[in-house]
Amino acid sequence: MSELHLIIGNKNFSSWSLRPWILMTHLGLAFEETIVQLHTPEFKDEVGRFSPSGRLPVLRHGELAIWDSLAICEYVAELSGRGWPAGREARAVARSVCAEMHSGFANLRAQWPMNATARNRHTPMTLGLQADIDRVEEIWADCRSRFGRTGGPWLFGEYSIADAMYAPVVLRFNTYGAPLTEVARWYIASALEDSAMQKWLLAAKDETWTVPGYDVGLK
Repeated sequence: MSELHLIIGNKNFSSWSLRPWILMTHLGLAFEETIVQLHTPEFKDEVGRFSPSGRLPVLRHGELAIWDSLAICEYVAELSGRGWPAGREARAVARSVCAEMHSGFANLRAQWPMNATARNRHTPMTLGLQADIDRVEEIWADCRSRFGRTGGPWLFGEYSIADAMYAPVVLRFNTYGAPLTEVARWYIASALEDSAMQKWLLAAKDETWTVPGYDVGLK
């Protein structure tokens, strides 16, 4: 089998890159990793060597290129035979909440950009942001109560693509400190203690790069 090569952006800021990286790490897949610094004059040319879309992340598997976080997650789930819940109903819900995360939550993304290692940041709360926070909490509570009571601390018990898709939200909530329900706080604590997440955060702390517009919420 050809070697898997995952090309990602800065670990401190690239929420889309975190998703396939943490899933592949959980699945125990060996892969080469290349980081391309975001928002530099060289970015377009560097990414163009790997990605047909000109965006990150992208997974190369031999001559095959798979771009977009969710598409990469689907592909590695096919390779490994793992990544989605075993039950049909749970699998359907998992795909639904992943698609919702993939296409929605515009206020959360815009107002709380991922800044993985930052803490105690505060921004004005808006109705749109609060609605996104409430919806995330609703999804987490529903998945945990219906499918996650046995098998582990994750949304569907065992680690799945759904947990990978919501991993950047965990970091956002940790950075900006929203008041959360007990279920959400418990899930965040479990996700932050995860060894794969800890490995990502340690690498992010070593980065010295900055990205314009991401360092918000400073007092």
